[in-house]
Amino acid sequence: MDKAALAGALGSPPAFGQSQFAFMRGNAFEARVKADGGAELLRLVHERLDPGAEPPAGAEVPDLSAAGPQGRVARTALALREAAAAGGWTLLDHPMLALDVAGSPAFLEPDAVVVHPDGGWTVVEIKSFPMLDGSADPAKVGAAARQAAVYVLALEEVAARLAGDGAPPRVHHRVLLVCPKDFSNLPTASAVDIRRQRAVTARQLSRLTRVEEIAGTLPEGTCFSPELPAEELAAAVDAVPASYAPECLSTCDLAFHCRARARESGAVAALGRPLRAELGGLSSVEEVLAAAHGEAGDPDDPAVAALRRAAVLRAEALDAARAACLPVPPAGPEVPACR
Repeated sequence: MDKAALAGALGSPPAFGQSQFAFMRGNAFEARVKADGGAELLRLVHERLDPGAEPPAGAEVPDLSAAGPQGRVARTALALREAAAAGGWTLLDHPMLALDVAGSPAFLEPDAVVVHPDGGWTVVEIKSFPMLDGSADPAKVGAAARQAAVYVLALEEVAARLAGDGAPPRVHHRVLLVCPKDFSNLPTASAVDIRRQRAVTARQLSRLTRVEEIAGTLPEGTCFSPELPAEELAAAVDAVPASYAPECLSTCDLAFHCRARARESGAVAALGRPLRAELGGLSSVEEVLAAAHGEAGDPDDPAVAALRRAAVLRAEALDAARAACLPVPPAGPEVPACR
C-alpha cells in the first residue's frame, strides 16, 4: 500500500525527500552517462570489470517498455535471455526486477544492467556524489553497495528461473559504481565488491516474518485504508508491532508516526539502538530512571549498576556546581546572578 498516504492520514506525513535541485542534477548526470547508446557506460564496464573481452562497439539497447510492473518484469527477463544467447554486449536501461520480500513481491529498478559477451550480468549504479582523487565518501559508497546487493539478489532469482536444467547465467558480485569525477560532470567509475552486503541482505530477508503470518495475528477485518477515520486507522496500524529507531527517519514513510508512539510510551529505542542495547532488559525511560534512583532493578545487573553509579556521579557534580556558584552583587533591581 501507499505508506506515504497512510502516514498523511495519520497526521504524520513524511518530511524527507531528495531536493529538486539534487534530483535534476542526478538525472542530468545519468543522461550524460547513458548518452550515445550508453557508449561511455559500456566503456567503463569494459575497462573496470571485463578488459579481456572484446570492446563494446555497437552494443544492443533493447526496449523494455511494457504494461505495468509485472509486464516490465517479464520483458526484462526476456531481454536478459535474448542478450545471453546473442553473445555480445547489451545494455538494459532501467530494467524492472521482482524480489520476494517476506512473501510479497517488491519491484526494483536498477539504473542499468549490462550483459557481457560471455553471458554474465553486471549491475550498474549511477550516483551524483563525486569521486575525489578516485575515492568517494565511504558512507555513500556503502549505501550504494547495499542497494546494489538487493538488485544482485533479484537478478539471481531471474537467472535461476531462466536456467532450466542448465547452468544459470552468472551474476557478477562486483558492481560498477559510476560517479562524477572530482568537481566536474565527467563520469568515472569504480568496481565495488558487494559479496558481504549480498550475504547480509540474503540473511536478513530469510529471517523476515512472512506477511501471511503477520496478517494471521491481526483482528478480523483490520484495514489500513487512508479513508478510514483517524482513530480507527491509528488502532489498525498499532495492531502491527513496530521496532522504531532513529535510523527509520531516513527510510520509512511511517517513521514520524512510530517515533511519536515510541515517545508517548517512553520507549528507550527512540533514543537509538546502541543505547537500547546497553540497557539490556530496561525497555522504557521510567524503568531506567527507577533503576538509577534505586527504586527498581536488580543491583547485580550490569546495566542497573552502571545507571546507579552514573546517578551518584551526577549528584556529586551538581553539588560541586552549587558550591561553586557565588552570588554577584546586583547593579540594580535585577535578580542576583551566579558566576
